[in-house]
Amino acid sequence: MRRRKPAPELLGFDHVYLTVSNFERSRNFYDQLLKALGFKKGNAPIGGAPHCHYYNRNFQISIRPARPASRRHDSYAPGLHHLCLRAANNAAVDQIARKLRALKIAIEGPRLWPEYAPDYYALFFEDPDGIRFEVMNYRQGRKLVRKVWGELEGFVNPIDRLMRERRKTGKG
Repeated sequence: MRRRKPAPELLGFDHVYLTVSNFERSRNFYDQLLKALGFKKGNAPIGGAPHCHYYNRNFQISIRPARPASRRHDSYAPGLHHLCLRAANNAAVDQIARKLRALKIAIEGPRLWPEYAPDYYALFFEDPDGIRFEVMNYRQGRKLVRKVWGELEGFVNPIDRLMRERRKTGKG
């Protein structure tokens, strides 16, 4: 039997580009928000259009002007629903909440969202165009996937299968 080569590992998102209806308004919002969250900023135009590139050691968020006659973002229309940023733990989510409130950014939370997972602790907010952001803790389920990645088999529900097998053998 021929053994398949493993797929190349994707390490995460490198960057996300957001189009904004009012570049200056959004630039002011993202300058304050992302500076408070420890990002750096580059502002190099591309193709003659202004761009701002905000980056930390792991990824980048860029903004650029939307096409004229664009409408406010609708999270439930086809396209991006929300962008979630992961913090190290609940205390970091709380610290970010304080920073957002100090910037007068309206937030929902932080609180536990048990409908998602028992330890899902997060807050939500929107940018000036209605693009929804989330900041959440690094929850146990994500840590477990990282830890047991090499043991997962198959495509559909491999973590559930592994946990059932572990319970049967007394390892989980």
